[in-house]
Amino acid sequence: MKKALLLSFIFLLSLVTISCKTDSKKGASSNSSAKVYSLEPLTTKIGWTAYKTTDKVAVKGEFTKVNIKEIKTASSAKEALNGVEFSIPVSSIWSNNDDRDNKLKQFFFGVMDNTELLKGTITTNSDNEGSVSLTMNGISNTFPINYIISGQLVTIEGVMNLDNWKGQSAIESLNKVCFDLHKGADGVSKTWSEVKIDVATYLKVE
Repeated sequence: MKKALLLSFIFLLSLVTISCKTDSKKGASSNSSAKVYSLEPLTTKIGWTAYKTTDKVAVKGEFTKVNIKEIKTASSAKEALNGVEFSIPVSSIWSNNDDRDNKLKQFFFGVMDNTELLKGTITTNSDNEGSVSLTMNGISNTFPINYIISGQLVTIEGVMNLDNWKGQSAIESLNKVCFDLHKGADGVSKTWSEVKIDVATYLKVE
């Protein structure tokens, strides 16, 4: 009888030990599956759309270079974007037209104050909305953005009004050298103060 009780006790003890080990492994597996997100600067593409003529004809281009001050890691894609500080050399502007690019550098950005770089910070306020604080022409201001996270891909859209950065002098300077090119069917030459920004980037997930 004593022998049977002893065997039963040993059997129960073995079950408890195995159960504890299994739970421990499950906990370790759960911890190891936690994801860490960070920005991949080399995958980042920054596009812009400006407008000319009274018919608001789109002119598209991009900035081919962006610098990220510090690449942060976070437990979510949203937090990996939040607070990211960047700078964009205006010399990297590209629109598939050398003449236009040179005019933008010289007669648009070139007449602004301290605008060799466009500097900014991204803020993600909710699941798909946020803002960008941008310094241009010696002025810091914000504009709203919408963003979509699809797996590792993040797309961001926003619209700037250059008047908020006192950009009217730069617009007039550009329109002067592009006067005929910015004429529509009505004969009116116009360069709009509205600029759309499109960003696409991939997040690194570990």
